Amino acid sequence: MEKDIRWGFVGCGEVTEKKSGPAFGLVDSSRVVAVMSRNRERARSYAERHGVGRWYTDAQALIDDSEVNAVYIATPPSSHATFAIMAMKSGKPVYVEKPLAASYEECIRVNRISKETGVPCFVAYYRRCLPYFLRVRAIVESGKIGRVVGVHIRFAVPPRDLDYNRTQLPWRVQRDIAGGGYFYDLAPHQLDLLQELFGPITRASGFCANRGGLYETEDTVSAAFQFADGLPGSGTWCFCAHESARTDRIQIVGDRGQLSFSVFTYDPIELITEQGREEIVVENPQHVQMPLIQLVVEHLRGMGICRVDSVSATPVNWVMDKILGKL
Repeated sequence: MEKDIRWGFVGCGEVTEKKSGPAFGLVDSSRVVAVMSRNRERARSYAERHGVGRWYTDAQALIDDSEVNAVYIATPPSSHATFAIMAMKSGKPVYVEKPLAASYEECIRVNRISKETGVPCFVAYYRRCLPYFLRVRAIVESGKIGRVVGVHIRFAVPPRDLDYNRTQLPWRVQRDIAGGGYFYDLAPHQLDLLQELFGPITRASGFCANRGGLYETEDTVSAAFQFADGLPGSGTWCFCAHESARTDRIQIVGDRGQLSFSVFTYDPIELITEQGREEIVVENPQHVQMPLIQLVVEHLRGMGICRVDSVSATPVNWVMDKILGKL
């Protein structure tokens, strides 16, 4: 059992500034000792601003650092599998940003190496551990809405400013880097939550289109899916909608009521039953990945078990690849 978990970051972009990065230093017996970015100035700046002792421009050099005994991978999805495998083959546990990889096939590779080496790989599906979604689970399990008979995802947002810059499009809409468009970046959290609540999705299909014409990847997706127990679900995603159509909601329909909640904005949970309508406000921690990072650290120190691992994360990629016609 390691006394302290000493993290090395491969990648130090936006997600590490608030959502995740500070939490690694706030959890007991956990600290960040090194960071890496291919951009020399970004690596140096991040290390200086966050009080990290060493910085690198080469991922293997960071992984080989004897002070680093666990690796956080916060790069775009196309390199997740490569860096995760490099770290695991060096005997160092991994915490990977979502989605686990840019395709279902790459997820299988990661799982195989984790099994062969015996080195764990965790995935940043941190919403499983947030108070907001734990309340959602508690309401469903309480039976207040009765037996669940349907699940529906509705998501629509306007284009981002960078989407109009054809000469420098965001990596999130470049298929070779992200695995798809914004769907591949945002839908993982929604699909992971639903599979955490209702078990694995075993059938999925979809229709994809590019309606806005701002980039080549899909910007509009409609999907149907079914869970192992027969529960049906549907989803629509639009990333080129008008502001007036902005929507972030999952609706769970039961035979005695319904529950709806947001995934990204944490708007009040809405519960409707025979007793009437109720809005439930739940606050999340400042650094939203902190509850999951704490579980990961406790696992690595032999003080608990964290099940938010690469095996549990892989079905999300399978579902997305089925919806996008990649499988």
